[in-house]
Amino acid sequence: MTQVETAETGKGGGPAETGAPGTRAGAPAAGIGGTWRARTQRAIRVLRVLRVLRVLRVLRVLREPEPWQRGLVIAALALVLGLLMLWHARITDRRGLGSLVETFLPWFGLFVPVLLAAALWRRSASAVVALLLPTLVWLNLFGGLLRDKSQSGGDLTVVSHNVAAENSDPAGTARDLAASGADVLALEEISQQARGTYESELAKAYPYHSVQGTVGLWSKLPLSDTRPVDTEQDVGPLGDAKLADTRALRTTVATEHGPLAVYVAHLGSVRMSPRSGFGTETRDRNARALGEALAAERNERVVLLGDLNGTMDDRVFDAITSRMRSVQDAAGQGFGFTWPAEFPVARIDQILVRGVEPRSAWLLPETGSDHLPVAAEVSW
Repeated sequence: MTQVETAETGKGGGPAETGAPGTRAGAPAAGIGGTWRARTQRAIRVLRVLRVLRVLRVLRVLREPEPWQRGLVIAALALVLGLLMLWHARITDRRGLGSLVETFLPWFGLFVPVLLAAALWRRSASAVVALLLPTLVWLNLFGGLLRDKSQSGGDLTVVSHNVAAENSDPAGTARDLAASGADVLALEEISQQARGTYESELAKAYPYHSVQGTVGLWSKLPLSDTRPVDTEQDVGPLGDAKLADTRALRTTVATEHGPLAVYVAHLGSVRMSPRSGFGTETRDRNARALGEALAAERNERVVLLGDLNGTMDDRVFDAITSRMRSVQDAAGQGFGFTWPAEFPVARIDQILVRGVEPRSAWLLPETGSDHLPVAAEVSW
């Protein structure tokens, strides 16, 4: 009897063995940390399995004919969009169609997310694949503009602005432009009524200037050999009717690095009408004449400033862009849209250079004009 009691109570014989039910004697119980790790590992395994199942499901769906047969209209529209951007230079320019497309070419990229949303809604694999074409074409054309390419260390700052003939505050516009610190300032669309205001307001900051018709150049550096440039702006229906206004000039700016030829131009406006379409005849004639003047320029260093009433994607400017570089494309960021000032949709105000290095390009704040001023720094 005594021996049995000793065995049950642990008295006398040896230490009593205790532990949780179902556990081996002497083994430690699992702690909170171990339980959490185990649950986490199980969750990770479940997620991996779900991921594999999802991939298998997508592959199984793609192997089925339905996703490729759905949304064929969306896929066709995506291919047309891509080919339109890829071959924009081959579009006929009858009634100005080619110029119209090229003026707003960057905006065609907005159709890609619209078509993508439609493709996903229709669960169309063919449409999603077809959208690769316009996406890659748009990135090839304009992807480089999304990167900031500006650099410091410019030698000369130039500004160009269409001040608008109907500008109600030419004095304020002049003060804003003078405050930009530009070394060379080009103005376009100077009305006869506002000419004196611009001359008086800019005289202190710019001791040298020349106004030819409706365009003018103000400079902190001496000017020479200033003359109007015939861009055939006012050729009449018979080809011999000329009006008085000059809309382009050429001058030489004396810099410490040598002479710099500067052109200021305001090409003809474009008009949209149901009868004639996108009317670009005057602008196109001006562009060809200006291209010939630039081709004949003997100075190796040239800057073109002005309102060209067109984007540099437009084929009509090929004779100019083949000889000169856009500072916005070379040293800016983004598209630099300038018109209309309240909600810009196109860059029609340009600064182009030859023989000098673009360092930076930017837009200046809105003035009393319907255009935004453009600015750039160049170096030698």
